[in-house]
Amino acid sequence: MTQMNRRRLLGIGAAGVAAAGAGALATRGVMEGPAPAAAASTSDPVSFYGEHQAGIVTPAQDRLHFVSFDVITKNRAELVDLLQEWTAAAARMTQGKDAGTFGAVGGAVEAPPDDTGEALGLPASGLTITIGFGPSLFDDRFGLAAKKPAALADLPKFPGEDLRPEISGGDICIQACAHDPQVAVHAVRNLARIGFGKVSVRWSQLGFGRTSSTSRAQATPRNLMGFKDGTANLKLEDAALLRDQLWVATGDGPAWMAGGSYMVTRKIRMNIETWDRTSLSEQQDIFGRDKGEGAPLGKKKEFDQLDFAAKKPDGTPMIPMDSHVRLAHPSTHGNAHLLRRGYNYVDGSDGLGRLDAGLFFIAYQRDPHKQFVPIQMELARKDKLNEYIKHVSSALFACPPGLRDAGDYWGRTLFG
Repeated sequence: MTQMNRRRLLGIGAAGVAAAGAGALATRGVMEGPAPAAAASTSDPVSFYGEHQAGIVTPAQDRLHFVSFDVITKNRAELVDLLQEWTAAAARMTQGKDAGTFGAVGGAVEAPPDDTGEALGLPASGLTITIGFGPSLFDDRFGLAAKKPAALADLPKFPGEDLRPEISGGDICIQACAHDPQVAVHAVRNLARIGFGKVSVRWSQLGFGRTSSTSRAQATPRNLMGFKDGTANLKLEDAALLRDQLWVATGDGPAWMAGGSYMVTRKIRMNIETWDRTSLSEQQDIFGRDKGEGAPLGKKKEFDQLDFAAKKPDGTPMIPMDSHVRLAHPSTHGNAHLLRRGYNYVDGSDGLGRLDAGLFFIAYQRDPHKQFVPIQMELARKDKLNEYIKHVSSALFACPPGLRDAGDYWGRTLFG
């Protein structure tokens, strides 16, 4: 008997789950206990169900494994089946359970386990798994063209970027965040395993040391340039702003995205060695903030109000006109805000012995063409920081609303 036949006989293959459809999800869902909306500690689970997907306003965890997939099946039913099986596996893993019902060691020894096993004995570690659908999924393969939101139109080309197509774009993304890197990697590995033959990994990115806070209960972290990052961005406590600028509203576009959000990712390589030879005063002028406290130049504390009218004794602006904080500030863009969940990355070194390191930028918003695009265009044209960074990867995804219960599945509002 072949390996594939054994899997089908034991009911652990994708086809077995697909045949049961939402009923299989409901059966598995019985095993999922209730969990708090936000983990009480770094080891606790985060609820998988809710009005919005977890992993957006969830207090940012310490580690990231992000993956972009290309869909290689041309069969719509197979893709829906995969999304159902992925949902069931994600619901289990976010609660600290194995990806499959048999687990790493509980199935028949003659068949491959339905969990890879590297997270055995580890807690949930605040794992969140968030899915998004890229513009390329809405071609003529699956009959989705009429459901493509206007907000999912391709991003424009920005001045100075040097994008690598092989690490940009994709049909479907998975963002796995956790406080334990092994838990995040385990989640992505198992979803990729389940998707074998239906999706292929286009690119992936590991991240560490979150560079953004999504809650005021969190301290503002630092990027690899040593500066606090994202002080003025959206936080989960900003209820009115979240309704206005983060969550897609009914009437914004196709009904399937109501309650969702749009994700932009950018891999931004830093010229670390050049930056490290730059004077402290120039570094601070470039960012527009004090490096130690994170206070706006001319102020004392990080969250002090920025004063763009303040002058130095020589009459020049206290916060330079080409500083990052001035150009990115909401007041410069009609009060446009972003919710950021970025991470530091170090991918070894290049052939010249320089660190391949920087920021993996992730931002959520209600409409990227009204929020991210004008902000980034201004930065790309004027930001002094551009001398030290290069955008090498870019992607845009539509992240649907959250799941109601164990009978729901990722993409139901799109494919239903």
